[in-house]
Amino acid sequence: MTKVLIFDSGALINLAMNGLLDILESLKKEFDGKFIMSREVKYEVIDRPVGISRFELEALRIQKLIDSKVIEFPSAVGISDEILRKETERVMNIANHSVMSHGNWIKLVSEAEMSCIALSNKLEQAGTESMIAIDERTTRILSERPANLEKIMADKMHRDIELNQETLKNFPKCRFIRSSELVFVAYKKGLIDLEGKKVLEALLYATKFKGAAISFEEIDELKKL
Repeated sequence: MTKVLIFDSGALINLAMNGLLDILESLKKEFDGKFIMSREVKYEVIDRPVGISRFELEALRIQKLIDSKVIEFPSAVGISDEILRKETERVMNIANHSVMSHGNWIKLVSEAEMSCIALSNKLEQAGTESMIAIDERTTRILSERPANLEKIMADKMHRDIELNQETLKNFPKCRFIRSSELVFVAYKKGLIDLEGKKVLEALLYATKFKGAAISFEEIDELKKL
């Protein structure tokens, strides 16, 4: 095994809602490594929604990817649930004690998102290359450009924000890919069963409107590649 692609809930839900989960089986065949989902992510995309009529079909389709071993759990790459739980708690504590407003810490992230960060960090420490498929913007900024959080959160909450710079230094640096970029790769590899000039544009907009944090400008750039 040379590399691992870790899936967050949002990316899987995006693909499921757009009827694009099937591309993961094809992409896996092109990928020299493992597709991995944490137990926390499984709870968000299967265990919880499978009991809700509106979301049951998507949950069952994601479960099928697990049953067919397209997506596996951290134990498949040598990370135990206990090790991952402790690391998830550690990075979640960092994230949720990084931004303060009016004397109170702001909860920025979910346990599922942080389990992806934790898993990536543990894999990198073990010398295994990893990337996280995630559509949510805040987690990416925490890892890639934490200094940008102050303005983003201030604009979002319409109040003064204070960053804990020392705490943020300890947040793991990870690499990310959005569902938009996954479908772009699938399209370029000929894995999309559609033809025509509008297919790529339609795929990218579909992922944007189902939650991928990608700008119109970024979509235009991908269309040119």
